[in-house]
Amino acid sequence: MSEVVIQPVVTNADRDQFIKFLWKIYEGNPYWVPPLLMDRRKLMDKKKNPFYAHSDAEFYIAKRDGVMVGRIAAIVNHNHNKEHSEKTGFFGFFECINDQQVADVLFEKAKAYVKAKGMTSFRGPANPSVNDEYGLLVEGFTERPTVLMPYNPEYYVKLVEGYGFKKAKDLYSYNLSQETVYSDRFNRANALVKERNSLTIRTVNMKNFDSDVALVKQVYNAAWAKNWGAVPMTDAEMDALAEDLKPVIVPELVLFAESKGKTIGFALSLPDINVALWYNRKGRLLPGLLQLYLRKKEINLVRVIVLGVLPEYLNSGAAGVLFYETAVRARKLGYAYGEASWVLEDNVRMNKSAEAMNGKITKRHRIYELLI
Repeated sequence: MSEVVIQPVVTNADRDQFIKFLWKIYEGNPYWVPPLLMDRRKLMDKKKNPFYAHSDAEFYIAKRDGVMVGRIAAIVNHNHNKEHSEKTGFFGFFECINDQQVADVLFEKAKAYVKAKGMTSFRGPANPSVNDEYGLLVEGFTERPTVLMPYNPEYYVKLVEGYGFKKAKDLYSYNLSQETVYSDRFNRANALVKERNSLTIRTVNMKNFDSDVALVKQVYNAAWAKNWGAVPMTDAEMDALAEDLKPVIVPELVLFAESKGKTIGFALSLPDINVALWYNRKGRLLPGLLQLYLRKKEINLVRVIVLGVLPEYLNSGAAGVLFYETAVRARKLGYAYGEASWVLEDNVRMNKSAEAMNGKITKRHRIYELLI
């Protein structure tokens, strides 16, 4: 069998080859949603993506007989290691033909990169971080991914585990139907928690968007500080994310929980624009925007992306109120379904809340780890 040759991504042509390899892997796959090429370029841009201000990364292409057969990124997220007192390197952006030899060579190259930087464990996939697309799909291959969630072929599980990676943590995606969410019991509980905590729920103010983003910064890093793998977002990362999401935000689905004038929680949900982007098979911007306009009425699902409250309010029931209020508003807007994703397998509160609302796990993503 011919040798597999690894080369780093250096030029813009290399970068575009790295990105467009996706179309080779997923050609004919009816569940894959093509990303916008523009977004993928931005994600990899070490000058424009603020993630790389505190992280090191190298992107690699694998070729056999001059033909591209795989790709991977090796990542050292210094903020992650500082936050968790670890020496963990990550792999991400992994795509590969169904060939264990190719996968092994890619993992070896990425592992060597992070090991040379003093890392003692190797984890992933992270594309490029916990605040982006995260995890390998291990269950739910006949479901389309929702907005900002990753998708991969089923054989990737074999390739990753064949190299020696072991499960570190599973991430759940819950599907919820508007038909099963509501009950008199939930309505009463929601009202009781609001009254007990002097709790009010308001939507984002698009006219004072920057001010509300500043409030999100205050809540987000505190609310998720103790979660496994969570890494505080820098102001620059938060600003960049807000700018990217602003065009697709539905204000009624971005909620702030306030108690006695203090912002204590936050929930961000987005319409599943992947329903429309699925038709944009070449990943170009203008056809993508046209599909979003033409197929807006086909979008019948909302993804709950972020939901949390300040640590001192964890036992107040405010998180449940945010969850329920999101469902109420989504129903009024005509969305029939919701997806809460992703939820850590050991996040007891969120799993109980999703189950109480008759949520069903339809997809599992997995973070893998290997000691080096």
